[in-house]
Amino acid sequence: MSDTLWFIISLFILIATFPLLYYVSENYFINSLESISRRFKIRSDIAGSTLMAAGSSTPELAVVLFALLKSGDHGALGVGTIVGSALFNLFAIVGAVFLIYRSKLMKQPLLRDLIFYSISIILLVWFFIDGNITISEALIFVVIYILYIVMLYYWKDLFTYEDSEKILPEAKDHESKNNLRCTPKTLMQCVDNFVRKIVPGLNNIFIAFIFSLILICGLSWLMVDRAIQISHFLGIPEVIIGLTVIAIGTSIPDLLSSIIVAKKGRPGMAINNAIGSNIFDILIGFGLPWLLLLVFSNRSIEVKNDDLWLAFALLIGSVLIITISFIFNKWKMKKGIGYMLIILYIIYLIWEIIGSTDIIFW
Repeated sequence: MSDTLWFIISLFILIATFPLLYYVSENYFINSLESISRRFKIRSDIAGSTLMAAGSSTPELAVVLFALLKSGDHGALGVGTIVGSALFNLFAIVGAVFLIYRSKLMKQPLLRDLIFYSISIILLVWFFIDGNITISEALIFVVIYILYIVMLYYWKDLFTYEDSEKILPEAKDHESKNNLRCTPKTLMQCVDNFVRKIVPGLNNIFIAFIFSLILICGLSWLMVDRAIQISHFLGIPEVIIGLTVIAIGTSIPDLLSSIIVAKKGRPGMAINNAIGSNIFDILIGFGLPWLLLLVFSNRSIEVKNDDLWLAFALLIGSVLIITISFIFNKWKMKKGIGYMLIILYIIYLIWEIIGSTDIIFW
């Protein structure tokens, strides 16, 4: 098989993983997470910062883990994916939420997440300076995330506020899904019915959650494998592929879940999801795979930071921009901020694409 044909096949497979991630996230992952939130009466800000954030960030975690475990030096792909996903979440997702829904946000939970996210970025940059990751550094990431989870439950006691975005009860279907006719509008529901028939017990929210996790991990492994092949064929550093293509692809669940809950009248939960996803990506997406690898193997972890300093600067800048915008506008959502964030992300993408083009032709 020629290299060109193999490249085309790899590109097709890579692109195909994106809608598959969308399907799994929308039909199983998000639905099961919302059902779990309703069952255990979890506050909207906590659900957005934990269940939705950790759930929709599972692809990034899987990419980092598989990139580290795959033979060869592919850690840069995972690093690029996490950093690129964080930029996508802060600029594109938060910007999109600002465009589709405008209201006053609950500042207390947003401040909490912005504080922990800022700490995460500072530690990330600090740990990357010397190019080596130690067990203590990986452990610090995991411990801080545990502290973050604890603070989620006690933050409301420290800073009293009312949860204005209640998790709504699940609406009952007026028509059984099993009786749906396969028209174009119900095609995805028919696919869903077929999947539920071949996977016993999938109507249980916990089984659906585990099932979706397995599928997301499998698709993420496939995504990593094909992305490596494509980067080698084009002669582009894997970190650039991670910062752009894979980051956007793995962030699709974050974007979808945020837009869905924003349209349901919970924009604060959507933004908590975006910021909480970034906290999870950095602290657990990096910390947990690093810790497991360092504890159970004799391998050392070296990180390449040559292509990441612009992204790091944008991560820090994004926090400053969003925090200042919130404070200046008294925690009200403005369309102008949404446009500004999306434009900044587009400029960043153009910059990375131009840089990768220079690599290809020079």
